[in-house]
Amino acid sequence: MSDLLLRTDAGAVATLTMNAPASLNALSDAMLAALKAEFARLGADPAIRVVILKGAGKVFCAGHDLKEMQAGRAAPDRGRAYFTDLFARCAEVMQMIPALPQPVIAAVHGIATAAGCQLVASCDMAVAAEGTRFGVNGVNIGLFCSTPMVALSRNVPRKIAFEMLTTGAFIDARRAAEVGLVNRVVPAGALAAETRTLAETVAAKLTAAVRIGKRAFHDQIEMTRAQAYDHAAKAMVENMLWRDTEEGISAFLAKRAPDWG
Repeated sequence: MSDLLLRTDAGAVATLTMNAPASLNALSDAMLAALKAEFARLGADPAIRVVILKGAGKVFCAGHDLKEMQAGRAAPDRGRAYFTDLFARCAEVMQMIPALPQPVIAAVHGIATAAGCQLVASCDMAVAAEGTRFGVNGVNIGLFCSTPMVALSRNVPRKIAFEMLTTGAFIDARRAAEVGLVNRVVPAGALAAETRTLAETVAAKLTAAVRIGKRAFHDQIEMTRAQAYDHAAKAMVENMLWRDTEEGISAFLAKRAPDWG
């Protein structure tokens, strides 16, 4: 366990805290590796019945680390191999969450954008603080959120998902609850306590029943998840190689308007 991802166990509930507030808890290469390693440990830990996932600092998670992604373009292939590997690793981490024997609850505050919104959608349940905003807003910088789309479209009605993906618009916590992205919305000061109460309620149930039920739930509702991630990842790699996407991300990082011609 590194300082990048903190784990605190209290009874049968483990809390994972993404601890990179300076980068808005971006899903960097290191963060993805830390999440993968800890999910693997949790999956083999019979003492833990429920997992809470949250972010340190002002936000839950702002998605992929765009600076790392841009740096990947320095390779002779302009980043194709890196992007292919990145989206495969991200998809693997996202799929580990429903595959865990324990229910995973996201405690969300601030913003959850792009792959951060994907992370919320990948969790079994989510509690959001009032004022939290959710978006799959990559289209605003020229990168359609193809892989986040997989989890999002399995959580919310397809027309809502498509609107979010094509407009890049944010929805607030209340709207997120209305469309099924989160289970409940609570005052910001009550987020930790309310999430803990939900976790303890689930943890108090028969562990074997919850574990077999979780597996059955995901098996029957998302039979094509892996195929969808493979397809979406390839689309995202192609998208990352576009000149306008490169310009869009560069403009975003430089805090200027993109020159898309």
